[in-house]
Amino acid sequence: MESNTMIETKRLKFRRLSQEDFGDLSQILQDPEVVYAYEHTFTDQDVQDWLDRQLKRYQNDGFGLWALIRKDTGEMVGQAGLTWQDCEGEKVLEVGYLLKKRFWHQGYATEAAAACRDYAFSQLKAEKVHSVIKTDNLASIRVAERIGMKREKEFTAYYYNGPVKHFLFSVSRPRRTPAANRGKESNESENGKFIQK
Repeated sequence: MESNTMIETKRLKFRRLSQEDFGDLSQILQDPEVVYAYEHTFTDQDVQDWLDRQLKRYQNDGFGLWALIRKDTGEMVGQAGLTWQDCEGEKVLEVGYLLKKRFWHQGYATEAAAACRDYAFSQLKAEKVHSVIKTDNLASIRVAERIGMKREKEFTAYYYNGPVKHFLFSVSRPRRTPAANRGKESNESENGKFIQK
């Protein structure tokens, strides 16, 4: 994998975002249908702030939201990754993603979310990963369920326009027997290959 590639799946490469991705990020964040859950119109400054937050996360946490690149075309289809989010005063490690609308309903969200889940377990040694999902976002609820997550609770999250009802979904790291671990590469899972950090 290229040095900037964090994860590689069958169809996608995950790499760190850079300033050169501003145009692609704008296509994602300035599409009202893509960001409807935020109930907010993103200005160019909002897009830049979003990008700057990811760059800071890479520096502080070693991870954040990454660019999703189609292997066959090199096109950025969206972003996905892991971030720390607040849930009623508790920090939870969240799998998150946003795709350009023309790449919806092609399995990319599930492919990306599963790879992020596995990265959290194998590389970050997380015991649990979560998804914070607006209660009416049925598509994201289905993705969470497909990658083994179950609903923990309903709570209120605060975004740009105030309080919004959300579900917290989660999945715990699978417990493997010693025999199941033998011969399995530490930087691979069924969903992708990872850069060892």
